[in-house]
Amino acid sequence: MDKPTYLIEFETMLLGRHSLNAHLRRPDHLERSAYLVLRRLRIEGPMSIGELSEAFGLDTSTVHRQTAAMLKAGLVERIPDPDGGMARKFRITDEGERRVLADRDYNINALDRILGGWSEEDVRTFAAYLERFNTDLEAREARPWPRPSRTEQQS
Repeated sequence: MDKPTYLIEFETMLLGRHSLNAHLRRPDHLERSAYLVLRRLRIEGPMSIGELSEAFGLDTSTVHRQTAAMLKAGLVERIPDPDGGMARKFRITDEGERRVLADRDYNINALDRILGGWSEEDVRTFAAYLERFNTDLEAREARPWPRPSRTEQQS
């Protein structure tokens, strides 16, 4: 097939098999689901099971299992709703912050190595297309993912 979407489908299929931290040997490497939840909490602040379930498009029982494991590992803690609501919320702990930043830094360093031969313009263009692709997917699913501020990206 010569359709460009055929090529995109094939390349995204291949991309899905790669992991930036596949060779990460740190004993405190985060599971993918924990990494995603912690990144979301870091950007958005405390969230309830229901809010996380909606944000990820997952059944509450799945989110409950994930957050229970994260609670046990000391990555999140349950707090009363800061806005006075009835549902308790999950907040990232100092340990969760340390570990998510360690994994994020590892991923960024891996990308720096992979993209080392690319021009800065090519990297910026690729990033812009990825953001556009993701935001179009998010709009279609009506589940926008908050983007980190420039300060969040650098901290």
